[in-house]
Amino acid sequence: MESQNYKNHRKFYAPHHFVFLPLLIILEGIGIYKVFKDEQNQLSWILFSVIIFLIFYLAIMVRQHYALGLQNRIVRLEFRQRYFEIFGLRSDGVEEKLAFSQIAALRFAYDDEFKVFLEKALKEKMTGDQIKRSITKWRADHHRV
Repeated sequence: MESQNYKNHRKFYAPHHFVFLPLLIILEGIGIYKVFKDEQNQLSWILFSVIIFLIFYLAIMVRQHYALGLQNRIVRLEFRQRYFEIFGLRSDGVEEKLAFSQIAALRFAYDDEFKVFLEKALKEKMTGDQIKRSITKWRADHHRV
């Protein structure tokens, strides 16, 4: 397995991203094309296009909503556990001061950098992307949704 870093840490689900969604886009294109070219069945093609668009929209929103919502909860839980393991304290006060993007970025840093970037995120308002770009030794996460 390839070593994970900032440039390759995003993950795709091939059947969804490269088969299902492109197929819906193609069908939507055909539907829109037919609306203008097949005047005899124009209303049917409008209905077809609307239905395909709704399926496309729902496919994106439902998949993202559930997967990201659950993943965000797990990332927060990992942060709390890790904070407790490192500092021996609850993270409630600290977590409230951080944006989710900062919490998510901190999980890619090993413990020594975690401490440094946590302090910078709190004091200097370092963004999640800045944290990710600054990590020198990337702590890979191959179990994301």
